[in-house]
Amino acid sequence: MSATPVSPGPTQRDAGRWKRPTGIVRTAVIGFGTAGRVFHAPFLHANPRFSLDLVVTSNPERRRAVGDLFPEARVCESPEALFEDIEGIDLVVIGSPPETHVPLAREAIRRGIAVVVDKPFCVTAADGRQVIAEAEAADVPLTVFQNRRWDGDFLTLQSLLGSGGLGEVRRFESRFEWWKPEEAKGWKRQARPDQGGGILYDLGTHLIDQALRLFGPIQSSYAELASHRTPGTDDDSFVSLLHESGVRTQLWMNGMAAQVGPRFHVLGSSSAYTKWGLDSQESTLKSGAMPTDDGYGVEPESSWGMLGVDGSLERVPAERGQYDTFYAGLAEALLDGGALPVDPADTVAAIELIEELHARFGVVNEG
Repeated sequence: MSATPVSPGPTQRDAGRWKRPTGIVRTAVIGFGTAGRVFHAPFLHANPRFSLDLVVTSNPERRRAVGDLFPEARVCESPEALFEDIEGIDLVVIGSPPETHVPLAREAIRRGIAVVVDKPFCVTAADGRQVIAEAEAADVPLTVFQNRRWDGDFLTLQSLLGSGGLGEVRRFESRFEWWKPEEAKGWKRQARPDQGGGILYDLGTHLIDQALRLFGPIQSSYAELASHRTPGTDDDSFVSLLHESGVRTQLWMNGMAAQVGPRFHVLGSSSAYTKWGLDSQESTLKSGAMPTDDGYGVEPESSWGMLGVDGSLERVPAERGQYDTFYAGLAEALLDGGALPVDPADTVAAIELIEELHARFGVVNEG
């Protein structure tokens, strides 16, 4: 998929000024891998305030999948073809590989089309700030799909912290770990950190974003970035952060963990909270479920986290996972003038930290 779309001739939107849609947001999705097929198209299809009009993919199997799952959507083979046929589109959702995000977002903004960018928003903080500035200058809505803000376990933890049930939080441990010893996606096997590759860009954008939302700005940081598959590209990473609030955050990201640690382990002055297992929304969507299905996002009681002190623990009812909240909020922003669901400046702060960690600690090839 091209990272630098060729600009076609002038259109009525070339002035770069966004026009608020009326009635429904007509949408194009770039990419129909996991991002487009699992995290974007189902929610656009399920929300009556959006229409899924165009999907960009050159993969024959994925083109057939679009026709089977979303027959109302037309398919085009490239971003260049999309931007040649962009008239009537109000929103572009960018779910292509990371190094394409910035040039595609800038092209959409130039044409006055609202933009959702999947994570990582950008590869460098400087690029991210440039895109934000261009969107603000053109008055074009720009947001980032930080869907893990609506994981059920994260929502539960936010609520628990808000209630003061842990006392003063001292340590926050957070993990994305699973067992997948061979990376199936070609671009993930090949992409270097300077292209947005590696597990720190992939999963760290979520874990760091969550930590910043919970405990605020960072005072100091440390990282161990290891490569076991592709030299120079981290696939087993650990990050330690000291927040200005005094909380110590420790983050683990590993796709080759034959036994995983707890998703959350939070230690406070009066209690602790431990949660095992990943939020179920991604696996449910990958299995073909839709966000409108009964029980979507609901965790069984057996998966609830535990609160208390050893010897006196109780299960904490899990909040429903709510990725659909992102697109509900986006519809309110685009159609009703509400606030965007994610401020892209928040994600730039996480990218800036990721850049710094790569520069200071590098990737150690461990074979």
